[in-house]
Amino acid sequence: MTALPITGREIIADDAGALARAAADWIVHTLNALGGNLRVALSGGSTPKELYRLLGSGPHRDRMPWQRLELFWGDERFVPYDSPQSNYAMVQQTLLASKPIAPERVHPVPVDGTPVQSAHRYEAELKTIYGTDRLDPARPLFDVILLGLGADGHTCSLLPGQPVLEDRTHWVAAVLAGRDEPRITLTYPSVEASRTIAFLVAGADKAAAVKTVRAGSSDLPAARIRASGEVIWFLDRAAAQG
Repeated sequence: MTALPITGREIIADDAGALARAAADWIVHTLNALGGNLRVALSGGSTPKELYRLLGSGPHRDRMPWQRLELFWGDERFVPYDSPQSNYAMVQQTLLASKPIAPERVHPVPVDGTPVQSAHRYEAELKTIYGTDRLDPARPLFDVILLGLGADGHTCSLLPGQPVLEDRTHWVAAVLAGRDEPRITLTYPSVEASRTIAFLVAGADKAAAVKTVRAGSSDLPAARIRASGEVIWFLDRAAAQG
């Protein structure tokens, strides 16, 4: 697939802490401006930790529309929920540490059975919540999806060289190679079915990938996203210098 530019609005912060504050302000404002039930897909990894701490405490916590919010995950390592490697555990320890949201509105990726079985179960859950098994461009699956970006151009667990990059049939897929542990990830159709895609990227080691993906000049995994809604890039200065 030929890559196209993923441009969108760019917000550059001085450092990772300022990036987290800018993203937290934006999320609170964006969610409060939307009506009805809100679906947000969360990113794992190290970059969003401070963002989740801010949203889960202090003034940001008090302004979040928790009662209208449902939380999902863009990807997950196939490890127990109490593992230090678990994206779910990281969110529990930061964003959800004060238990601001009803448990039934939190939808972690299943990590029992096999990776393939877990992917099928999460896809079935998304379809039930969405109300149909066909994505409609006029009706987003997620209001906001938070995405990271690896130095190798991956986002979610859409990893370089893996079959999942060609999967535009399923909403969720197992990724069995490419990392030390299997992964469960949203596929391109699920990511693209978002009202707003927000990339959060920090660090000089990501600068080359940011430049390449935004230019659309490669087949890096993130460059293959075909956004149907708004795209926003939250970058620290180191990541923006590519």
